[in-house]
Amino acid sequence: MALVGMWIKLVSRGPAIFRQERIGRNGRHFTLYKFRSMHAEADTRRHTSHFAHLVSSNSPMVKLDLLDDSRLIPAGCLLRAAALDELPQLFNVLRGEMSLVGPRPCLPEEYRFFSPAQRVRFEALPGMTGIWQVMGKEACTFTEMNEMDARYVRQCAPLLDLSIMLRTPLAVLRQMSLACQRRHAALWKASFAGRGEKHIPGYHTQKLG
Repeated sequence: MALVGMWIKLVSRGPAIFRQERIGRNGRHFTLYKFRSMHAEADTRRHTSHFAHLVSSNSPMVKLDLLDDSRLIPAGCLLRAAALDELPQLFNVLRGEMSLVGPRPCLPEEYRFFSPAQRVRFEALPGMTGIWQVMGKEACTFTEMNEMDARYVRQCAPLLDLSIMLRTPLAVLRQMSLACQRRHAALWKASFAGRGEKHIPGYHTQKLG
């Protein structure tokens, strides 16, 4: 955690710890701690509109940082993909506001997107990891995510929590691999866009007709 904090201070201006209001158990508000992975002046409204689009279209819940988000600090994508930015939430766990395992806490402006039936997820303490994270969250829609979280709340048991925690490292590695693939694809696309329609040696084009 000390190394992550030092890196953030080295490559960007602003505090290393980011504080954000979230919705916890039974709809209670609390302050969540994260390592800052975006520039201090970043506009957070982009996240809100992206989340609203995912919900309305019921598309897979792909995070903005996996889409080459320009608001991220250097290595910010790695911090998020490796879940290193989530480490300060251990203090939320110690304060009794979160658990190691449970549904992820949402932002206050996201709370309205959950139907009364889906809000069963708020009956449990929010967690640092959860069933949605280890079941391939990149391919899950908003509806599927809530179905998984509701099933977790109904079946919550120590063995289930242990299973989720044991599967979390593999889920993190999968997320890091996906982030790297998207990053390479974005760089490849940008390199071709920068070249325009330059001639490639050994190839030529001709008009038909």
